[in-house]
Amino acid sequence: MPVNIPRLVYFENFMSPAAVEILSGREDIDLVRLEYAAPESDNFDEMQRAHGYQTHPRTELKEPWFGNAALLARCPNILAISSTGAGYDMIDVDDCTAAGVIVVNQSGTNKEGVAEHALGLILSLSKKIAVSEKAMRTVANMDRRFYEGNDIRGKTIGIVGIGNIGTRVAELCRGLFQMKVLAYDPYLTAEQITARGGIKTDLPDLLRQSDYVTVHCPRTKESFGLLGVEQFALMKPSAYFINTARGGIHDEPALAAAVSQGKIAGAGLDVFLQEPPDLDHPLLHIDNIIVTPHNAGLTTESVHEMVTATARQWIDIFHGKAPPRLVNPEAWPLYSERFTRLLGFAPAPAPLP
Repeated sequence: MPVNIPRLVYFENFMSPAAVEILSGREDIDLVRLEYAAPESDNFDEMQRAHGYQTHPRTELKEPWFGNAALLARCPNILAISSTGAGYDMIDVDDCTAAGVIVVNQSGTNKEGVAEHALGLILSLSKKIAVSEKAMRTVANMDRRFYEGNDIRGKTIGIVGIGNIGTRVAELCRGLFQMKVLAYDPYLTAEQITARGGIKTDLPDLLRQSDYVTVHCPRTKESFGLLGVEQFALMKPSAYFINTARGGIHDEPALAAAVSQGKIAGAGLDVFLQEPPDLDHPLLHIDNIIVTPHNAGLTTESVHEMVTATARQWIDIFHGKAPPRLVNPEAWPLYSERFTRLLGFAPAPAPLP
């Protein structure tokens, strides 16, 4: 149990009341709610005394409350920063590691919602559901033969990043539609990918062979701009591109050109570099592109899973345990020193890699 009561701050809400219900009223955590509309100086006064900071997703998060060096310099007591979902691109992990701050996410807690959403985009693209539905409302005497679709049974799906969500996508595609599953994930061995239901391949081969390419990796320095002009040129003209992970992993102008010029058949996008995108964004005005407002993981069930996992992970952190979804284990030695000094007892030994 903590010797000094740790303070956890968050802005506005946890996406669901469930987290506050778990954390509020505890004698071992001081939970503090902040408001974006409050004076910045008042919020920093509270943040400077905080040991933990729960961030919002990028879409809702406001400046200057991103988890970066500037924030950490003004908030020297922060020990840990947590993202709401699996993504943590609103947190500069390198800055946190240098400061001895651990970063945690909620990887795997929304896998069902995102995997099902990706499959929904695949089905809608293949069956021309979205484009024909729009035509039914706007085109007089429409010719239904113009909206002939494709079956997906037996086709090949290429998964970029076969973590929790990618593994569930592989399971759905293999089980429901007997699809061949290729996977590009440089952090996993062929044996590990086989255990997750895929066949390990490099990115160029995956793009050449796949009828559907779906992205399920985090946005990092390595993955930013991973898919651009050269990569889309490798895909089949009949192939579809799906991204329910993060904007910026694909190059948006390159994708718009690839679909407009018929180099690929279409795309399903739940994410953009800027969210929400401007209404005149080119990708919003191409018939063979389906867009959704980054709501793949916003199902009732997934949100409840995410926020309850978030709350329980904070309890583990403040009790000195190694959190189950630690992003930067290399920060642990310096973090451990700071934790001991600030909270009065030593945390657990460094977690195994």
